Amino acid sequence: MFVAVCLFVVCFLLGSIPWGLIISKLFYHTDIREHGSGNIGTTNAMRTMGKKGGAAVFLLDFGKGLLAGFLPLVACWFFVPGGGVSPDSPLSYATYQGVGFLGCVWGHIFSPWLKFKGGKGIAVAVGSLFFTFGPVGALIELAVFIVVVVASRYVSAGSLAAAVVCPFLSLWIFWGEWPAWAMCVIAALTVIWAHRGNIARLRAGSESRIGSKKSA
Repeated sequence: MFVAVCLFVVCFLLGSIPWGLIISKLFYHTDIREHGSGNIGTTNAMRTMGKKGGAAVFLLDFGKGLLAGFLPLVACWFFVPGGGVSPDSPLSYATYQGVGFLGCVWGHIFSPWLKFKGGKGIAVAVGSLFFTFGPVGALIELAVFIVVVVASRYVSAGSLAAAVVCPFLSLWIFWGEWPAWAMCVIAALTVIWAHRGNIARLRAGSESRIGSKKSA
C-alpha cells in the first residue's frame, strides 16, 4: 500500500506540471490563462500560441502521461514482491496501473501550482493509456476522439466521447480487477466534470467549432 501511495503522489506531481503555462511564459511571453478559454491545455494553446505552441503543449502533456503510465511498471519491478503478478503481491499490477493513471489525470486537472486548477486531462490521459490499456486500447480511445471531432467539428465532443468510452473499455481490459476499473471510472468522471463548461455550451449551441471564426 505504501508503494501505491508513493506512486500516486509521484504521478500526481508529474501530471501537475503546467506545460501550457510554461511554454506560453518562456517562449511567447504571455500567460495562456489570460487568453481564449483560459485553459492550459492543447486546444487553448493552439488558439493562443498557434500550431507550433499547441503542438509543443500536446507533446509535453502526452509525454508526461506516457511516463506516468510507465511508472507503475517500474514500481512493480523494483518495489513489489513478484512484480504485482504473484500471490505475494499486496496489490495487483493492474491496480498500480489504475493508481498511476488516476494520479496523473488528477494532477493535470488539479495542479497545485495553479491553485488546484489545470487542464481537462485528455492529452495526458491518452498518453498514460498507452501503458494502462496498452496500445490497442489507447488507439481505440484515440479513434473515438478523432471520429467524433471530424463528424461534429467539436474538440470537446470528441474529448467527452473518449471519456465516456473509458469506463466500458476498462471494464473489458480490467475484468475482475475492480480497484483498477474503479480508478479508471473516477478518472473518466473527473475528465467529464472538467468539461462541464463545454457541456453547457454544447447544450446552448454556443461551443466553438473547428474552423469557425470564434475558434480561429
